Amino acid sequence: MLGIVIGVAAVVVMIAVGIGARERIAAQIRSLGANLITVTPGSIRMGSVRLGSGAAVRLSEDDALAIQSEVPGVVVAAPLLHDREQITVGALNWQGVIRGVTPGYFTAREWRVTAGREMTPEDNRRAANVLLLGTTMREKLFGEADPVGAAIRVRNMPFTVIGLLERKGQSVWGEDQDDVALVPLRTARRQLIGTSRANPTLVHNITVKFADWASAEDIMAAIRDLLWQRHRLQAGQEDSFMINNLAEAADLEGSTTEVVSLLLSAVASVSLVVGGIGIMNIMLVTVTERTREIGLRLAVGARRRDILVQFVVEAMTLALLGGILGALVGIAAATAIGAFARWPVVIDISAVLLAVSFAACVGVFFGYYPARKAARLQPIEALRTE
Repeated sequence: MLGIVIGVAAVVVMIAVGIGARERIAAQIRSLGANLITVTPGSIRMGSVRLGSGAAVRLSEDDALAIQSEVPGVVVAAPLLHDREQITVGALNWQGVIRGVTPGYFTAREWRVTAGREMTPEDNRRAANVLLLGTTMREKLFGEADPVGAAIRVRNMPFTVIGLLERKGQSVWGEDQDDVALVPLRTARRQLIGTSRANPTLVHNITVKFADWASAEDIMAAIRDLLWQRHRLQAGQEDSFMINNLAEAADLEGSTTEVVSLLLSAVASVSLVVGGIGIMNIMLVTVTERTREIGLRLAVGARRRDILVQFVVEAMTLALLGGILGALVGIAAATAIGAFARWPVVIDISAVLLAVSFAACVGVFFGYYPARKAARLQPIEALRTE
């Protein structure tokens, strides 16, 4: 039974941790926003030298407007500038990510404002000195105090906090999405990041949200064709941009986690097989020790089928009881792992029932041979056994 208990407990724990990992990744995917494509600067060639990804500085606000208006299925295309800046509140300071965005960015990322007000097109048009704080940055600068309406300084420029962003947590790449402050795009360009003479409407990134009915592959192909025309690229030239489907990267990580969980569950299932072999050995010893009992039962009218059923039921009972105990131990162990490791675990009742049922089947499978051996004993020979 101990082998069955360990095997079932291991299977339950592995499945609980695996499902918890998938749920965690799913939550991180949802925090990024649904149906997202990002357009970032690509590589550029200078003579015979090919510079790496991000070297091209050709993405602009106009590109974002063109994507939103000319690509079917695009809900919003939000341009973005970003930088790290020192933010000061009284005697406290913190260096965090500053992003210059438009109101469309909140739609693309599905990012709600939990206190204060949202950013408006008028804020961006006027290049207003206003910002919204992520929860991590709020905690670093204000603790538990309400910062809405407070004055802060970014690179010694005065800003007013107009709102607080809902908590997003870590992304699938481990980035703290809440350590951020969002300011109007024009404010970031004019007062914080600066303007490029070569590209006055330069942006670092365009976040594209597309409709549920649209195909990500079709959207990406349409964006690529549009930007090739707008950037006047010729055949053989390096792309001045990169297009990435965020869901693909997250799904890949989710698939990897699922494969690892299945592998661990398969390894844990070996314990069930070992437990079954242990039951078979015990039942073989039992047949030897109970030979006279078996002979007596056969002598007074028991059929071979009765002996077979008796030993199979005994083996299955051992395995089933071990499975139930193992399920209880596994649930307790998974709960403890979730509490101490702060890792999400999900107890799947169907998986628990499957593990217990598999344990019972192991008992039947490995108990059949000893039962068959007992049923085939000759009564006279069995009774002669000392």
